[in-house]
Amino acid sequence: MLERQGEAIRFHPTLLAFAGHYRFEPRPVAVARGNEKGRVERAIRHVRDAFFAARSFADLADLNAQAEHWCRGQAADRPCPEDRTMTVRQALVQEQPLLLPLPENPFPVEEQLAVKVGKTPYVRFDLNDYTVPHTCVRRTLTVRADLDQVRIFDGAEMIASHRRSYDRDAQIEDPHHLQALVQFKRQARQHRGVDTLTRAVPACQLLLTRAAERGTNIGALTSALLRLLDRYGAARLQTAVEDALRAGSPHTNTVRAALERQRAARGDPPPVAVNLPEHVRRKDSPVQPHRLDTYDQLTTRDDDDSQSSPV
Repeated sequence: MLERQGEAIRFHPTLLAFAGHYRFEPRPVAVARGNEKGRVERAIRHVRDAFFAARSFADLADLNAQAEHWCRGQAADRPCPEDRTMTVRQALVQEQPLLLPLPENPFPVEEQLAVKVGKTPYVRFDLNDYTVPHTCVRRTLTVRADLDQVRIFDGAEMIASHRRSYDRDAQIEDPHHLQALVQFKRQARQHRGVDTLTRAVPACQLLLTRAAERGTNIGALTSALLRLLDRYGAARLQTAVEDALRAGSPHTNTVRAALERQRAARGDPPPVAVNLPEHVRRKDSPVQPHRLDTYDQLTTRDDDDSQSSPV
């Protein structure tokens, strides 16, 4: 019940849909009258004592199979609570002709939960993490779970399906999700390199285009040109790339040969690549000095206070 004002009761919509599907009427008990549902509580106690006590099982499927066997066997052969002269099985045989048949399509009893995806493509459900496509990070999705399967929806579209895990802190992963994420990161890394290269050396844009037309690996070419950019600088690399384009040879070796010709003509020594850690490379970053005259206010205020105070 969602709300109760005297005799006016507002049931949960899912309960009303379930009752309408199986055609029964939900009847709430009175407030603070637990004895009105004693039959229900007694049935739960009977299941706990007669079925679960000292029972072992391998997994949930094994437990459900044992429960079905117990219901059709031992539980059906016990005396009927309403008439001790017959068993529950015999009472069911008498009542079954008076009961409505069950609908052919069972009511969906999946657990539904709205989940928030963080920075990583995982959703948290029932103490475990399930992968989703990397395009769904930082979004709110819907998890629909039954006893065997966990399905994840973006609106009405199912974007992931996993076998449900009953472990704790496990990561259930779809290999396709991980492969797509790795490919996306590789492409993003390549795009960042291309952007850095073309901003520093505009002629590289045309060089990469010509190389792609010939089927060259753009990622390897970009990495090689970035290394040349670090060694020789943007201006010299721009001139070397223009020479390679005029020669009709958009290759790293052509650009490197042009740079070496330029170096030899200037009489410069060969460049040596020095790979420094990130904190060392940032050591010489320009820092804006703080204005020191702001500290004068502290001494000025003390002087004013000492002059105004009585002796």
